[in-house]
Amino acid sequence: MRYHSAMFEPLEESQFAPRLLKWFDLHGRTHLPWQKNPTPYRVWVSEVMLQQTQVATVIPYFERFMERFPDVRALSEAPLDEVLHLWTGLGYYARARNLHKSARQVVQQHRGEVPQVFDALHELHGIGRSTAGAILALSLGQRHAILDGNVKRVLTRVFGVEGDPGAAELLNKLWRQTERCTPTQRVAAYTQAIMDLGATICTRTRPACRECPMLGSCFAAHHGRQAEFPGRRRKRQRPSRAAVLLIAEILSEGANAVLIERRPASGIWGGLWSPPQFPSELAALDWCRREFGEPQCVVEELAPIDHAFTHFDLHLQPLRVRVLRREEVREPDDRRWYQLSAPPRVGVPQPIRQLFARMLTA
Repeated sequence: MRYHSAMFEPLEESQFAPRLLKWFDLHGRTHLPWQKNPTPYRVWVSEVMLQQTQVATVIPYFERFMERFPDVRALSEAPLDEVLHLWTGLGYYARARNLHKSARQVVQQHRGEVPQVFDALHELHGIGRSTAGAILALSLGQRHAILDGNVKRVLTRVFGVEGDPGAAELLNKLWRQTERCTPTQRVAAYTQAIMDLGATICTRTRPACRECPMLGSCFAAHHGRQAEFPGRRRKRQRPSRAAVLLIAEILSEGANAVLIERRPASGIWGGLWSPPQFPSELAALDWCRREFGEPQCVVEELAPIDHAFTHFDLHLQPLRVRVLRREEVREPDDRRWYQLSAPPRVGVPQPIRQLFARMLTA
């Protein structure tokens, strides 16, 4: 929607924060779980969980996480499997691995206190420039600018900042813009306000421009170009991968169990547990025969799994076989039997967990 030119008054950068804070005092979100007792640790966990994930999805995960790991020492002492188990369903599991690794780093190098200096916080695994700024601004009121997806969208629309958001030149320009807009007072409220504005009003699609405090001063709204900001990234061909997922199943203590293995730390689903993957059905069955002998029953194909990652699409074809559990089959630390009716507390990718649930009820 385009607004009449008489309504348009370009916004001075010095006017941006006061207008935003006035709106926040009336409409901002002030009762989110991490806003209660906003310690650097609690804000840190929330900011990591909120990366590419909506608030409504994060809230129950955050509450369960805080109940189990109320402070950084509790998180550092926990096994990674338990951390990943509590993270299952949030996706982007590298966030959980980095959070756990950084918690141990905080205990070892900072005596269990989350750093309150920007450079030291920024050095922790998984904490980028914007995340570090948000943690210190929201928990301690320190003046640091942030530039997450919501902030980029607000600033590019209001000030008409055009270009490829993935280009270094534009990114540097936006950092300068967000620095100039960040006030010296009420920094915590401002930081929450600009994130709230992007998440609830200046949304990616169907922005509620008539409810926006920047109405009449927004370049994109004035020209009816909201959909063009931020600019489009240069398109790259999206690759896809395919694999066979071997579901080797046994009857264990009256219940079905499936062989799972720990995924490599790097790559998709790093550190999580999943049935082994193979490039073809032939390769999967050859491996199965070497490990367990000839399958007991006819091979059964289950419904395929299609899952979109950030940079590629994955197509998995589950192949279900019933095998005998050989006593001589070695079960190293990175391999175990997953009992479907009483699953262990380990991290399992959500698509695999859903597959196991379907098998249990079939």
